[in-house]
Amino acid sequence: MSGVWVWIENRDGEIITISREAIGAARKVADELGQPLTGLVFGHNVSAVADAAFDLGVDAVLGCDDESLANFRIEAYGPLLSSLVQERSPAVVMAGASTRGRDLTGWVAADLDAGVVPDGIALEVDGDTIKVTRPVYAGKLLSTVYVTEGTQFISLRSRAFPQAESTGKTGQAEWVSPVVSEDAIPTKVVGFAPKEEGISLTDASIIVSGGRGVGGPEGFAPIRELAEVLGAAVGASRAAVDAGWIPYEHQVGQTGKTVSPDLYIACGISGAIQHQAGMRTSKVIVAINKDPEAPIFKLAQYGIVGDLFEVVPALTEEFRKRLS
Repeated sequence: MSGVWVWIENRDGEIITISREAIGAARKVADELGQPLTGLVFGHNVSAVADAAFDLGVDAVLGCDDESLANFRIEAYGPLLSSLVQERSPAVVMAGASTRGRDLTGWVAADLDAGVVPDGIALEVDGDTIKVTRPVYAGKLLSTVYVTEGTQFISLRSRAFPQAESTGKTGQAEWVSPVVSEDAIPTKVVGFAPKEEGISLTDASIIVSGGRGVGGPEGFAPIRELAEVLGAAVGASRAAVDAGWIPYEHQVGQTGKTVSPDLYIACGISGAIQHQAGMRTSKVIVAINKDPEAPIFKLAQYGIVGDLFEVVPALTEEFRKRLS
């Protein structure tokens, strides 16, 4: 087995940030192994994505351009990647640990009875072995994992690796046909709900999150105002989402998004272990809570014991003055 593959997730003809990070990490691994790096580009009308992949440093592009792949459906993407892996036997397949990246690597690994390591935050090449460091026990410990035989599947956590940069490289992609026809795909995409405008949680360098302490939907108003002043994304705990105060797409935690921003401000969030699992690797954590015994304070570098409805507006005003 030889060759390093990286699945390149794209939306609206653009390579998303987490895939740019995965390309950068895969490029480093390929160089250390002395093996070529192949980018996997699936979708519809994605020739420009293939060109962009070459520019970001891949040596080859293996792609499939078909209308049946216009929207991500595991029933189409999974069998396609599985067949390519069986046919060409790469040493490793990497992807960003987005919802789709986790889904694809997990599905194909299960289909091939292969090893998969999700949510990697560091990679080490030891001879022909790729060792992956990943958080376990809700981020309290780090585990180093590697696969001893067969193709290894790895998903990489957002913001754990630097993005690949433009190289000016060009190339000619190899295009293959889909292995599942549209008629055979049971899931049909009938439309999309409009997405709330704002900065994506997984791409944000600053996140301001609200929890049960905000008290209701209107309690997110000061959270949003602070986020706007800081150019931040708005996050939430599961308690706030389950209460219907804010849409699920804002949820941070074990059953929501896993984030690693430069700054995470937790407002009215007690810090349940499930929430900590999704934000523990943030570089700087600030906690605002009126309960001095809240678990979040043990994780935070900075803490403010007080009413968030007094503290957050004061912070917003001060940041507005200093940043204007």
